[in-house]
Amino acid sequence: MNGKIIVSSILVSAVLGGAALYYLQVYGFYEPVAEAQVQLVSVVSDAPEPITIDAFEAIDADSSPIRYRACFTTDMSLSLLTETFVGLEDATPRNAPHWFDCFDADAIAAELYAGTALPFLGQKNVEFGVDRIVAITEDGRGYVWHELNDCGEKAYDGTIVGEECPKRDSE
Repeated sequence: MNGKIIVSSILVSAVLGGAALYYLQVYGFYEPVAEAQVQLVSVVSDAPEPITIDAFEAIDADSSPIRYRACFTTDMSLSLLTETFVGLEDATPRNAPHWFDCFDADAIAAELYAGTALPFLGQKNVEFGVDRIVAITEDGRGYVWHELNDCGEKAYDGTIVGEECPKRDSE
């Protein structure tokens, strides 16, 4: 009888712990972002400059620098954007929580692969080792996410970072 109580207690604790962990990962840490601005790095100044946007919607979490996701629309054409801002060769969007309906990483990746969307650098080192990536489709839909850059990948996998990386704020 005591064994059944102990096993039941362990199972109930495991289920409650798992449910709490799931909730915190998928819902708990995210908050809406109020700042409705999207920037792209200019080919002339090499600095982020705002672009015209509408219907901005974004989420972020303090628990990780790569949890930022945003969706927006713009009236700027891809030809104008490619002449004015720094494009990227390759970008793969990160998954967003299923409840953030406007950001479908698989659909965005398919558009990037098909060439109906183009990736741009939004900001270098928005936090140490993390770049902001912006993808914009032919019909003006835009998506933003954060991605580890070379310095971030080195810093987080334990490799020696080197002099080419900026100093961390904590150093």
